[in-house]
Amino acid sequence: MNGRWIPGNHFTLLENGEGFFPRVFECIAAAEREVLLETFILFEDKVGKALQQALLTAARRGVQIDVTIDGYGSPDLSPAFILALTQAGVRIHVFDPSPRLWGYRTNVFRRMHRKIVVVDGTRAFVGGINYSADHLADFGANAKQDYAVEIEGRLVAGIRQFVLAQLQLGQEPAGNRLQNFLRRRPAPQATPDLDSLPAAGNAHAIFVTRDNREHKSDIERHYRIAIRGARRRVILANAYFFPGYRLLRQLRKAARRGVDVRLILQGQPDMPIVKIAAGLLYHHLLAAGVKIYEYRDRPLHGKVALTDDEWSTVGSSNLDPLSLALNLEANVIIKDHAFNQHLGEHLEQLMQNSCRQVLASDVAETGLWVRLRSFFVFHLLRHYPAWFGWLPAHVPRLTLAEKLLDANAGADYVNEGRVS
Repeated sequence: MNGRWIPGNHFTLLENGEGFFPRVFECIAAAEREVLLETFILFEDKVGKALQQALLTAARRGVQIDVTIDGYGSPDLSPAFILALTQAGVRIHVFDPSPRLWGYRTNVFRRMHRKIVVVDGTRAFVGGINYSADHLADFGANAKQDYAVEIEGRLVAGIRQFVLAQLQLGQEPAGNRLQNFLRRRPAPQATPDLDSLPAAGNAHAIFVTRDNREHKSDIERHYRIAIRGARRRVILANAYFFPGYRLLRQLRKAARRGVDVRLILQGQPDMPIVKIAAGLLYHHLLAAGVKIYEYRDRPLHGKVALTDDEWSTVGSSNLDPLSLALNLEANVIIKDHAFNQHLGEHLEQLMQNSCRQVLASDVAETGLWVRLRSFFVFHLLRHYPAWFGWLPAHVPRLTLAEKLLDANAGADYVNEGRVS
């Protein structure tokens, strides 16, 4: 799945919770056979409760439902919330629910950061939107700007097969999981013949994942290939931007050969360190001709990009150390003129109406400190993916939520401190 273009797909861009939640909840509630859902964050707020109701509606008709949440990202679900679902037949799997030490989560790295929904094997959703009220405009000034795509066509069967394989892997006996992990290959899975399935559109696409076995850098590699091949434009909107040296180099090289390279980054970040880290790169990027726009209306949470007239990507992967070297991520790479143009028009409007362009005069610095900082940032970016890769890579583990409730007498099972 990570390397082959699949024809015969149709993509619809969904913006923020207002565009995403109604479509997902409608499709889940109307499901006839199966719902597969993975998310980093599920909160017990009005959005989480609406998702719960959609799942219950489907489960009560006998639909088979598997929900996977990250043990670190979804800390506060009450026993009543979980039991209402499990008693209706929904299987809730908690990814890596490790014990706490002195009240703190012991392995905060390598999180299950994917956001995927597959309904009846015919429709899928992939993106960066979690199930929480802060993705809705009425949340206030801290409401997040984000994106997902609705997918119809042949690619959906491949996404479904991936999610099922992850469920199987996470539930294998510990010895089998360790053996598969150490050999860096998952257990063999039957691969659907995607080319023989009915087409739903003209778009070609690749479903690309990042894991800690065979696909450690696949998403970043697709970014670099697209930027290296760009001839006219690159627009990249990403919430947490501190990429590795090779991706940064491709952005600079593209700008220097005349490509219109534009970055949309956070101007009102949900965490101040995000803007500080990205700001360290401004001098290098602007000097090469890269244009930088800071989104000012609300915290930017999107992870989208496009090049030229056909290539686009939407997904869960940020361009920072956590996403590029540690987390489990999923993006779709889309080759379609109509989708590219639609996304491009939206991002152009975002830059014109909601962003402040950062100029060279805004970061005009001279002196020894600038040279020392440049040296440090250069070498950090050149080597940090390898450094982060040395951190312990746990064997993926899924635990049914009701077992955690039994073990903890209903206590919550993770701690605070999430980057979504």
